Amino acid sequence: MSLNPQTERQQAKKFLYGLCIFLAFMLGFPSLANLWFSFNDVTFHNLTGEGFAGFENYRKALGNPKLWEALGYSLRFGLVATIFEVGIALFMVFTLHPLLLRKPWLTAVLMLPIMVSPALMGIMYRLILNEFTGIIPGYLNLLGFHVTLMSRSMIQYTVIAIEVLQWTPFAFIILLTARQSLPYELEEAAAIDGAMGLKYSLRIVLPLISPAIYIVTFIRFIDSFRVFDHIFVLTGGGPGSRTTSISIYIYKLFFQRSELGESVALSFVLLVVSLTLLYFGLKLVVRKEQS
Repeated sequence: MSLNPQTERQQAKKFLYGLCIFLAFMLGFPSLANLWFSFNDVTFHNLTGEGFAGFENYRKALGNPKLWEALGYSLRFGLVATIFEVGIALFMVFTLHPLLLRKPWLTAVLMLPIMVSPALMGIMYRLILNEFTGIIPGYLNLLGFHVTLMSRSMIQYTVIAIEVLQWTPFAFIILLTARQSLPYELEEAAAIDGAMGLKYSLRIVLPLISPAIYIVTFIRFIDSFRVFDHIFVLTGGGPGSRTTSISIYIYKLFFQRSELGESVALSFVLLVVSLTLLYFGLKLVVRKEQS
């Protein structure tokens, strides 16, 4: 029995109210608590605060040169990883789409890397990339390539490669879904007009799936920017601070240096910046779809 539109709207409002209450409790309360911590001098021994610090925590957080070093690394890491992930995913969509239409079960095989926890992925690569016992350095030495993938000069490329290998399937499945949602009649009409193969992919498919490309690029950049798990397990942010992302920097500031107020203030600043970027990013995507 179908419901009338007014009844459906009333039920939708009930679900929406429940969702808002859940989000207010799960996200709103921790955010307010962090905001309070950021303006107070708090320690592990006195979480209620030893005095009002005002904007001192923010001044210390933003004035630390190590912050800008970690922020620069996170931006470079996120940008390079996102370019490779989206680029490889687009290439896979254009080349594998006909095969996956005939054998859709292969999609599940391609999704296997994202089913592994990033922390577990870091442990796995820490074992297989070990200079003395790792299987990959062993085979590289047999082939005459004496390269230490965990060395100071190579580690930044190694962690980016691990990120790309794990999360390219995520970008691929979203772009593949957008590609498969295009009507088959569109391809038939393009074939009549002589647009086939690469011309059809670049001139017709690519513009039509551009909203999905914008969305997946934005999601992957945000996720890569805040990378923590596999880098922390693999390198701990080293050697030195060469692979210290902004997430690892905040972790060390909080747990190792016990700078609770400074680390929480920095986290709150990044939260505000992330929400702002998310707002304008979604606004851009909506505008592209409407045009």
